[in-house]
Amino acid sequence: MPDNWKISSGQFGILVALYAIGTTILITIADLASEVKQDAWISVITGIGISMPLIGLYNAIGDLYPNMSFVKAIEAALGKWLGKAVSILFIFFCFTGAVALVWIVGNFIVTQMMPETPVLYINILFMALVVMGVRLGLETVVRSAEVLFPWVIVFFIFLILSSTSNLKAENIQPVFESGIKPILRSALFFASIFSLPLVVLLMVFPASLNKLKEGKKAFYTGTLIAGIIMVIIAVFSILILGSDFTARNMYPTYVLAKKISVGKIIERVEAVIAGLWIITIFFKATLYFYAAVLGFAQTLNLRDYRSLTLPLGMIVVSLSLVFFPNATDFIVWDTKTWPSFAIVYGFFLPLLIFIVGKIRNKKEKTTAGHGKADA
Repeated sequence: MPDNWKISSGQFGILVALYAIGTTILITIADLASEVKQDAWISVITGIGISMPLIGLYNAIGDLYPNMSFVKAIEAALGKWLGKAVSILFIFFCFTGAVALVWIVGNFIVTQMMPETPVLYINILFMALVVMGVRLGLETVVRSAEVLFPWVIVFFIFLILSSTSNLKAENIQPVFESGIKPILRSALFFASIFSLPLVVLLMVFPASLNKLKEGKKAFYTGTLIAGIIMVIIAVFSILILGSDFTARNMYPTYVLAKKISVGKIIERVEAVIAGLWIITIFFKATLYFYAAVLGFAQTLNLRDYRSLTLPLGMIVVSLSLVFFPNATDFIVWDTKTWPSFAIVYGFFLPLLIFIVGKIRNKKEKTTAGHGKADA
């Protein structure tokens, strides 16, 4: 079943940060700019504010079920049969997330870097890496994240420092032109991609952590680090590209990297930056897939999840071509369907498990108290 190896709080914080950055840094800013224009950065800050209480809810579930994955917690709260039915729906959510990420990587590489390469080959290659990571276990994934995370930060700092000469203050004015309601609506959309999917990490937290208290702090810290990065990216995208150009490009941060020019010596480094973005997407896809495979194995009471990785990986590749035949279909799904999907599984389901778990704990304590009194 789950790996017996335990994650430290620092390692978990890195996983949280990489997971939250994931696709958010690559495509979300364009959707925000199309909705609220130059106020996209305000929506990002508001979305991060929404995320903090959400992390508190996830930590509270960790307190209630400290030795269980989220699938096991669902069964403990709702009972065996209803719990398994709800767990299957949650597994489908994780599986769908993995399918979407495989499509995003394939579409990005084919449209921006290797237009003559069939997208199927890109999807197969990327999914093969994901399957390999999941089969090798959580320890391997976490240690890889530890090695690669500093490079993500270093190249992010390089991107920002090398872009400062292109800033145009007038691009971000006037502030609050969009109004409160559109900003709040966009903030909720941002949270649906940035923080609501963090519910997937409940398959790791807290059952695979060595210290729950420090792990809870790391949950906040990792989310905050990713949030700061997203605010800076949003501000720089608007200041350099302008809201209209940002909204028209599906991958505005990639366009931002194309504008890097340091003394006419360091240029055309967008491929390196893109590679680092793909690294964050890899860890997000791996955790989605790990949660789906592990949850499926636990629901079926299998001893080892690894036997499911290859067949389910093949299904992910197939569905990545069927679910989203083209970019238009993906954009409609991403902006119209996914937010509702994420709210149901990222907020309402954890809230239900928390409330039911609290009620069950209270009843068990009351029953135990009566038993002692009778004795």
